[in-house]
Amino acid sequence: MDAFLRAHEPQVRLGIFLGLMLTMAAWETARPLRVMTQSRLRRWAHNLGLVLVGSVVVRLVFPFAAVGMATLAAERGWGLLNLWSGPSWLELVLAVAALDFVIWAQHVMFHFVPALWRLHRVHHADPDYDFTTGVRFHPLELLLSMGIKFAAVLVLGPSPAAVIIFEVVLNGMAMFNHGNVALPARLDWLLRWVVVTPAMHRVHHSVVPDETNSNFGFNLSWWDRLLGTARWEPRAGQLGMTIGVEEVRGEPSFPGLLLLPFRRPSGPRGG
Repeated sequence: MDAFLRAHEPQVRLGIFLGLMLTMAAWETARPLRVMTQSRLRRWAHNLGLVLVGSVVVRLVFPFAAVGMATLAAERGWGLLNLWSGPSWLELVLAVAALDFVIWAQHVMFHFVPALWRLHRVHHADPDYDFTTGVRFHPLELLLSMGIKFAAVLVLGPSPAAVIIFEVVLNGMAMFNHGNVALPARLDWLLRWVVVTPAMHRVHHSVVPDETNSNFGFNLSWWDRLLGTARWEPRAGQLGMTIGVEEVRGEPSFPGLLLLPFRRPSGPRGG
């Protein structure tokens, strides 16, 4: 599997990304949960434009990305998991779980370090909430995130296959749990024992500070449960809650989004 994923990495990533994007777009069109307040065309152009610009910038700065670092670590024997002599499937599970915790901790840091919040609020400044919100990140945040991921790969030593699987699952789950959709209540409750559902993560995009500072997971729900940052419902309810950040109302222009981190917040920090 490792050799196959490395040989076909671009096709695997793009195929799954496009497939999930089309699936979520169709689901949201057929059964939307909330009524959008802004132009979908404008928001989608901005959100997908950000991921396009960010992807180009990250590739220019880090040509080999995290899977390249994992390949180098495997060749040199760097990282804890490269000392692993147990079953490969268990190494894969441990690697994916450990990388997911790193992303969770990074997310917490981006909320509570003021300079990092300035970057991350581009994600939260989306006045609506749909699957494209899951890819709406400032290019500088993506660069910092990749640097953190590189460090994690060097310390942990996950296999290249584990890194590819983790990144594909993380990107897919980010689109899923940012979806403007609702699951049946019983199914949502069951899924929350393992993964982050749209209803769970939507709380995190509330303008209310203590709701914003909860439910940091993008993939596994375990870390919020274990570390006391889980909040199951917003006070105003899924339909009544206000999405976004208080100091940015409406949807800025695309250049405005790129410049947003350099604008001093006009009110108290929302996350």
